[in-house]
Amino acid sequence: MNTKQNIQKPEGKLGILTPGIGAVSTTFIAGSISARKGLGQPIGSIAEMGKIRLGKRTENRNPMVKDFVPLASLNDLVFGGWDITDANVYEAAVNAGVLDKDELFEIKEELSAIKPMKAVFDTKYVKNINGEHVKQEETKMDSAKALMADIAEFKTTNDCSRLVMIWCASTETYIQESDVHASLENFEKGLYENDPAISPSMIYAYAALRSGVPFINGAPNLSCDIPAILELAAETSMPIAGKDFKTGQTLMKTILGPGLKSRLLGIDGWFSTNILGNRDGEVLDDAESFKTKEVSKLSVLESILEPNEYPDLYKDMYHKVRINYYPPKGDDKESWDNIDIFGWLGKKMQIKVNFLCKDSILAAPVVLDLALFMDLAQRAEMKGIQEWLSFYFKSPQTLEGLEPIHDVFLQKVKFENTLRHLMGETLINHLGLDYYEE
Repeated sequence: MNTKQNIQKPEGKLGILTPGIGAVSTTFIAGSISARKGLGQPIGSIAEMGKIRLGKRTENRNPMVKDFVPLASLNDLVFGGWDITDANVYEAAVNAGVLDKDELFEIKEELSAIKPMKAVFDTKYVKNINGEHVKQEETKMDSAKALMADIAEFKTTNDCSRLVMIWCASTETYIQESDVHASLENFEKGLYENDPAISPSMIYAYAALRSGVPFINGAPNLSCDIPAILELAAETSMPIAGKDFKTGQTLMKTILGPGLKSRLLGIDGWFSTNILGNRDGEVLDDAESFKTKEVSKLSVLESILEPNEYPDLYKDMYHKVRINYYPPKGDDKESWDNIDIFGWLGKKMQIKVNFLCKDSILAAPVVLDLALFMDLAQRAEMKGIQEWLSFYFKSPQTLEGLEPIHDVFLQKVKFENTLRHLMGETLINHLGLDYYEE
C-alpha cells in the first residue's frame, strides 16, 4: 500500500474563474447551480457521479470518487469570469440557447447576479468577433496587472479561500513558439513591449499564476505550454493543465482508435468533417484560428496508432479534418467520420459515424471536473503539468520530451491510479492476479 499524501481539506469557498462567458461556461455554471439545488443531475461528471475501484475485485470496494478524495462541494463553488460583452450569465445562457429557457428561469436570480468583468481581448488573435466590454490598457503587462487586480477583488468580495482559472473563451489564431516564450524573463519583457507573439490567453495564464491561481487551458491555443509559463508555474508552485477540451468528434476518435488498434485492424484513411453554428464555429471560420484547432485534432490518431511501430497497418493512413461554420446549427454540432479500414488478407471495409451532439453539454462536466481536480492538485501541492488529467484534453500537455497518451482508456487508468496514489491505496494494473492472491 502507498503512503497517503498530505492534502489540505477543501475548507471555505472555491472560486472558479472563466475567461469567456459563452455557451460552454454558462452551461457549466447553470448546470452546476441546478445540480446543487437538486433540479438536475451532473451527468458526465466523474467528480460528482463516478465511482472508483479500490483493492482486489473480491473486496467489492467501489466508493464514489467524491467520497474517496477530498473534493470541494458543489455548495461551496462561486462563479465568475471575463467576457467581451457585458451580458450577465442568465442573459448569456439564454443567448447561447443550449439549455431550455424554463430550466434557466428556475435559477435566474443566481445567474443574473454573475456579471462578467471586462476582458483582455484583441481582434488580432480572434478575428471573426468583436467586443465592447474590453480593457483598454497601454501595455500587455498593464493588462496582466489589471487581471490580477480583478482576481484579488473577486477573491475578497466572494470570501473565497481558493481559486482556479479555466480558459473557456474562443480559439486564438495559430502562434508558433518563439524567443519571447523561451524564458520568464523574455516573456515579462515582451509583456512590457507588447510583443505580438503574446496572446490574451497567455496573459490570463500569467496573471493567474502570478496570483497563486492554477490555470487550465480549455482551447488549443499556445498558452500555458510555453517554457516561460512552465517556469512561472514552478516558481509559484502552481499546477497547470491543458489543452483543448476533449468533446465531440475527438472523443469518438479516442474511443474508436484504440479499439481498432487493439484488434490490429488497418486504416487507409480517416476523413472527419464538422458543422456548427455557435460563437466557436464563427471563430473557427477564420483560417488562422482553424489551423490552431486542426493541429490539436490531427495529433490524436498518430499517438494512438503508433504508425512507426505498425507501418503495415497505419504508416500510409490519410487523415483529414474539416470544420464548417453553419449558423442554423447553433450549439448542436454535427460531425461525420468516414473510416476506411482493412482486415484479414487486406480486405477493405468501412465505418461511418454520424455524431449529433451538443458541444457545450459534453464540455460542461469536463469544466466542472477539471476545476475540482485542479483544486485537489493545488491542495496536494502538485505543481507544474498535471498529466494525469490528460483524460479531459484533445492535446494533453506533457513534460518536454514525452509524447502524450491519447488512448482514452489508458488515460483513465492513469487518472484513477493518481487518485489511488494520493489516498494511499494500491495501484491497479488490471492483470487479474489479485483474484489468486490472499
